[in-house]
Amino acid sequence: MRNSVNHRQRMETCLSGGVGDGVPVALWRHFPVDDQAPGTLAGAHIDFQRTYDYDLLKVTPASSYMVRDWGVSDEWRGAPEGTRSYIRQVINEPEDWTRLPVLDPFQGSLGGTLSALRTIIQELGEATPVIQTIFSPLAQAKNLVGRERLVIHLRQYPDALQEGLRTITESTMRYIAAARETGIAGIFYAVQHAQYGLLTPAEYDTFGRRFDLNVLDDLGDLWLNMLHLHGENIFFDRFIDYPVSIINWHDQDTPPSLMQGKTLFDGAVCGGLSRDKTMILGTPDLVNTEAKQAIETTAGQRFILGTGCVTFTTTPRANMIAARQSVEI
Repeated sequence: MRNSVNHRQRMETCLSGGVGDGVPVALWRHFPVDDQAPGTLAGAHIDFQRTYDYDLLKVTPASSYMVRDWGVSDEWRGAPEGTRSYIRQVINEPEDWTRLPVLDPFQGSLGGTLSALRTIIQELGEATPVIQTIFSPLAQAKNLVGRERLVIHLRQYPDALQEGLRTITESTMRYIAAARETGIAGIFYAVQHAQYGLLTPAEYDTFGRRFDLNVLDDLGDLWLNMLHLHGENIFFDRFIDYPVSIINWHDQDTPPSLMQGKTLFDGAVCGGLSRDKTMILGTPDLVNTEAKQAIETTAGQRFILGTGCVTFTTTPRANMIAARQSVEI
């Protein structure tokens, strides 16, 4: 019967390939407005976990938290995903990449999220694994220069961009080292450009993979690390050797399927629920049906029930609860 073990034990069993007392479940979301101060960011996550009792808590600050200390500005405009719109970027000329300083993880926006992490972990205790969202260096670069101009700089000014990526990577590694001291179980590593519609695989190898692996090879004793491959038409097979425990992607919207992903990757896969057709527009019965199908497909092993990305802020509470209840056995 579920609840015979705590969340951490259930996750450990899942990652080892066991079944235990049931399939783990984890959903996560943005908390607009609340994500602008450490206290409200922490409080929103603590309330969320205490309400839904998921098997891990992914901390989801605004995406700008890793680049704000370089001078980026954003604002809340009501996007249903809970994301903010960028209104000021700081890379205007190729030479600007070479002027980025390495950030101090204990100051500014980065320091604020460390404070939130400490509060969350102190309140929830070690039985609930907490993982912190980390954006890949290339994803951070996009937020520094803008989506369209990133590809231009990548192809026209590769040396300057790579110098900037080295600085971003160093800042990221320093931040993770500081976050490790708060007691996090791992990181949620978000990759946004591994899509055929954005870059070629060779381009991603040069501007993404090499920096990803610098970050991921330096995680120390963090045991619960999830890779998120954002978007559609992803080159999934080029990530199966990444040193992570879990891969999460939009499995309900783009290949590979859950079972294909599980066949390719030796670790656990996370997904199974459509975050719009089911979680927003569906009913608790539909959530339960889709969850059961995913559990049956994966035999409930090396599988975490979730969505392919953040749940929308408009997701009905009843459907969030249904996802948690669907894994009861």
